[in-house]
Amino acid sequence: MTTLSPPTMAGRPAAPPPRKRPTRRRSWVGWGFIAPFMVVFALVFLAPIAYSIYLSLFREQMVGGTSFVGLENYQRAFEDPKFWEALGRVSLFLVIQVPIMLGIALLVALAIDSGRLYGKNFFRIAIFMPYAVPAVVATLMWGFIYGSRFGLVGNINDAFNVSLPNPLSPDLVLASIGNIVTWEFVGYNMLIFYAALRVIPHSLYEAAEIDGASQLRVITAIKLPAIRGALVIATIFSIIGSFQLFNEPSILQNLAPNAITTYFTPNLFTYSLSFSGQQHNYAATVAILMGLLTMVVAYVVQLRGMRKEA
Repeated sequence: MTTLSPPTMAGRPAAPPPRKRPTRRRSWVGWGFIAPFMVVFALVFLAPIAYSIYLSLFREQMVGGTSFVGLENYQRAFEDPKFWEALGRVSLFLVIQVPIMLGIALLVALAIDSGRLYGKNFFRIAIFMPYAVPAVVATLMWGFIYGSRFGLVGNINDAFNVSLPNPLSPDLVLASIGNIVTWEFVGYNMLIFYAALRVIPHSLYEAAEIDGASQLRVITAIKLPAIRGALVIATIFSIIGSFQLFNEPSILQNLAPNAITTYFTPNLFTYSLSFSGQQHNYAATVAILMGLLTMVVAYVVQLRGMRKEA
């Protein structure tokens, strides 16, 4: 009686050894591509901020030189009536000018996008054209128009023997600056809104037309919700620009020295402190405070816009 032995594995190929998991090697190729940007970003953005924070913690004294004072410069800013007056002025400018400017830009964008405006390409370029004019040139041009002795206002007074209010008077100079800024940036914001309107699917308009929706209903139910992101972006840019208001009052200061003081806006106040008053430490403190305030307000607006969009 013979017994069968179990089959051997001689005829089968040996099982391959288990593969080792490849070790993950960190690749620096991506960092190499963005390294030039990071270097420039650190030199022109991070380094000035760090140096400004450093300056805000010191004070230059005629006796004893530069000394570390901690947060005393910030306490001085909170107790400075000039700083609060400048901040209140740009806040008023922000609350009134920005909604007017964005409202006009939105109306123009909706009119051009409606397809019922004859010559929309001409109007689009014509309204955007003032943005191409440098702020210095635009301010000088409007300053000449505002002049009551040599400009358009003065010529109207002489021609019709009337006495129009002086746009560069202390009561009207802020509104005059708001008119200049609105004239400059309506076209820029219009282009943002118009670009957002152009990407809305036409199928939504066709469905609204089938349902018998009016043009006002299409705007409120389709167009405005679709461009909410563009509205938020334009609002944030306008807020930042309002808090950084400098070119227009700085140039008009020579034409209206009695109306525009050295602390008319926070940026103008910082400039006068640094270059006229030689108070570099306190000027850095005001700049840091305005940067933080701008960041907080812009973040709140962005957060509210994202919540509404969600």
